[in-house]
Amino acid sequence: MTSTKEYYFNNWMTLLSQLPLLLFTLLNSILYPRISEKIRIAGSQVFILILFILTAILVKVPMVQDRFFSITMATIWFINSFGAVLQGSLFGLVGLLPQKYSTFFMSGQGLAGAFAALAMLMAIASDTNAETAALGYFITPCVGTLVTLISYLLLPKLEFARFYRNKSKGQSYEVDASRELLPKGIQENGEPNSQATDSVPNGSPCSPESDVARQAFVSIDAEHDKQVKSSVLEVLKKIWVMAFCITSVFTVTLAVFPAVTVDVKTVYEGKWENYFIPVCCFLLFNVMDWIGRSITSHVRWPSKESRLFPALVVSRVLFIPLLMFCNVQERHFMPVLFGNDWSFAIIMVFFSVSSGYCVCLSMSYAPQLVASQDGETAGALMTFFLALGLSLGAALSFLLRLII
Repeated sequence: MTSTKEYYFNNWMTLLSQLPLLLFTLLNSILYPRISEKIRIAGSQVFILILFILTAILVKVPMVQDRFFSITMATIWFINSFGAVLQGSLFGLVGLLPQKYSTFFMSGQGLAGAFAALAMLMAIASDTNAETAALGYFITPCVGTLVTLISYLLLPKLEFARFYRNKSKGQSYEVDASRELLPKGIQENGEPNSQATDSVPNGSPCSPESDVARQAFVSIDAEHDKQVKSSVLEVLKKIWVMAFCITSVFTVTLAVFPAVTVDVKTVYEGKWENYFIPVCCFLLFNVMDWIGRSITSHVRWPSKESRLFPALVVSRVLFIPLLMFCNVQERHFMPVLFGNDWSFAIIMVFFSVSSGYCVCLSMSYAPQLVASQDGETAGALMTFFLALGLSLGAALSFLLRLII
């Protein structure tokens, strides 16, 4: 009798998706000023598209299990590496726009998760064989990535986008234009030059026009100084509370979803067993998470200055024991307190809505705490702390699953 080799696919997939996400998000936060936005965003999308096309082709290529596992893990690593750069760059780009666009961006991410859950349900309901379903799964992101790439390349043609992108680059062009309009007797430091003083006794300019011009020039220089981008550390000091919040939210969420929630069993036998986890775990979480993100378009409470917001985020840690006390199987130490399906579904609703709501508030509040020219830096930093929360939650999930 031959034994089946255990690959621990889910464990390796989690590890090899979160590690590059954390590493490359950190690199993107530090190195993004040295690499142009177009290369980071368009380049990442091109490489992701190529990797998805190769993966779709490999579905039809027969190979031994060891080679298939190795290629799959390598693909996961590289897709998440480029995805980290893409996500961080997009958050930085959205940070330049008004707050409501950050909300739309976050809602779109939640909607993507719901789409994936619906695809899973359609595959189960249609009784499609595994090879055909896998081919459909990988062709779909190829189309989505291509559409996204084309949309990004068309973005500079929109007057709205050009306005906010130019606004973040400072007012140096205004300073240069103003210097050309100032009288020749005024130097760049706002002091009169020799030609101006030679025409006035004792070298003191007495023309009111010169005084007005000097004051105008000094005010323009002061405005120009305000447009200089702050360092990464200076921006971090301003947004550290929101960085803590986004890390906490994803640490709690990834600690139990999906590592713990995917092992919850229904009390009803029959066909519902095949649909229970796709519906009550994945679809319910992603739809409610999207609703939580969308709520912030209409309600933003608590405010970004309130101490109640970090307290609300920390209170989500209560969901960890609540979900661990659901009907998770196999279990060895903890009792089952919420054995029926409805209890699990209700806990999942509040768990996912609060996750989406707090995530969206954190990401949209951060750019508001800094000057407009630092919005991109704030967005890139928040993406790093988002990835940090995902990694911490994924690591914690192994321990939590063992103690149930």
